[in-house]
Amino acid sequence: MSGSPDIVIIGSGVGGATVAAGLATTGAQILILEAGDHIADLPVNRDQRAIFQRGHFRPKETWYEANGKGFNPGNYYNVGGNSKFYGAVLSRYRSQDFDVIEHREGVSPAWPFPYEALEPWYCQAERMYQVRGSLGEDPTEPQHSAAYEYPPVPDEAPIADIRARLKQKGLHPFSLPLGLDLDSWLSKARTPWDAHPNARDGKMDAETAALAVALRHQNVRLETNARVTRLDTGAEGRIDRVTYIKNGQTVTVSPEIVILSAGAVQSSVLLLRSKNDRFPKGLANSSDQVGRNFMNHNASAVIGVSPRFRNTSIYQKTFAFNDFYLSDGEGGPPLGNVQLLGRISEKVLKGSLPQAPEWLLRFITTHAIDFYAMSEDVPNPESRVMVDGDRIILQWQRTNWDAHLALVAKLKAILKSIGFPIVLARPFDKRTPSHQCGTIRIGNDPATAPLDAYCRSYDHENLFVVDASFLPTSAAVNPALTIAAQALRVADHIASKDFAGMTQALAVARPDATGQ
Repeated sequence: MSGSPDIVIIGSGVGGATVAAGLATTGAQILILEAGDHIADLPVNRDQRAIFQRGHFRPKETWYEANGKGFNPGNYYNVGGNSKFYGAVLSRYRSQDFDVIEHREGVSPAWPFPYEALEPWYCQAERMYQVRGSLGEDPTEPQHSAAYEYPPVPDEAPIADIRARLKQKGLHPFSLPLGLDLDSWLSKARTPWDAHPNARDGKMDAETAALAVALRHQNVRLETNARVTRLDTGAEGRIDRVTYIKNGQTVTVSPEIVILSAGAVQSSVLLLRSKNDRFPKGLANSSDQVGRNFMNHNASAVIGVSPRFRNTSIYQKTFAFNDFYLSDGEGGPPLGNVQLLGRISEKVLKGSLPQAPEWLLRFITTHAIDFYAMSEDVPNPESRVMVDGDRIILQWQRTNWDAHLALVAKLKAILKSIGFPIVLARPFDKRTPSHQCGTIRIGNDPATAPLDAYCRSYDHENLFVVDASFLPTSAAVNPALTIAAQALRVADHIASKDFAGMTQALAVARPDATGQ
């Protein structure tokens, strides 16, 4: 690749890697800039004391609350982004998530397009990320035009027992859709995959599933340890320069199209820091919405303990239930999703209880089952990302917390009813990113949204933002698959139109019945 590329993609997480895969066949010269590096295949990757007690992989940086108090965020900077550590759950939003939903606290607004517009792209994303799953078990499951290509990851014996107990109570546990080659993962070490880094060990993350596809093409290049510091605009308001730091040197490129995929926090930070005389509030920000409507799922670990139950499972994370996803089960507003966590060992638990001896924690975890309760965080313009010089300020104002507490209470009661007399719960805070999203949302009105329905900036015709920041709502599932589906939809949209005035036509095959 000589000279400036046609397209620069900033970030190699799910959004950036997947849009790169979608554009790779166009022949456009594509440069992917990643602030971090590849995760090396080292023993520390499965060392739970290093990961959970010593924070080996946590970034060495500090963000700040609005009151000036600092904290260490749990965001990762590496090829593949946060997906290298994710639980590999690749769920679709429910079709109702694209419409207005009344919650106990606030309203989740409608998307600028319905579920049906994204459905074919969900199918493509599921194929790309090799999702394992089963249809027909979850009453809230939206319409699928294609079945999963792989069967679900199997329950281990103790987990199958718990699934059966829940069914006897009238609940509807279903197999989690997982991007995981189980045999490959367990061949390296017999640990869960949740929160463990993936060095091409079997998890289908942004690097292994999408970036690998993009980099098969000679017109796509990845540059690691390349931290983008600024975007500059030309006379017509287009982004005409991308500046980044590589090996201590400042490098500038001038692509025809810029796709920003640095994550809900860092993408908004870059736009805000790139302000200039013409755009004094930051780029893509004539609506004053960049950085606003930050969302982070309300989430808690809920652990049931029983001396009569022995948990011999290794990975555990194979099913969920959505019986309280669309309502509270009694005709009231939604509460959220419940799914299994990756198996919590005494080494993991000691990270939260450092004073407790591991032998005691081992006794507890041997007789425990571990769940993850997750509720929607409703968008709030005062929940926002801001910058103050070199400081990143995160002013997160939780919403819908009462609904989450109600979900945790229901889960506790259910666990007690199926034989777990002791149930413990602990919420996650801002130090544990629970699917950060929002901040640069899509919408049909440029006065209230920075991006159109194809993630294109209303202010800059050659700027797209394709990562969790475009999400107008958080729903109550991991948004990774939704980001990937929209990334493929955006890639097709870019390829079918000569936005950049490139000399060659960009065209890729579309799926049948694209919807919109």
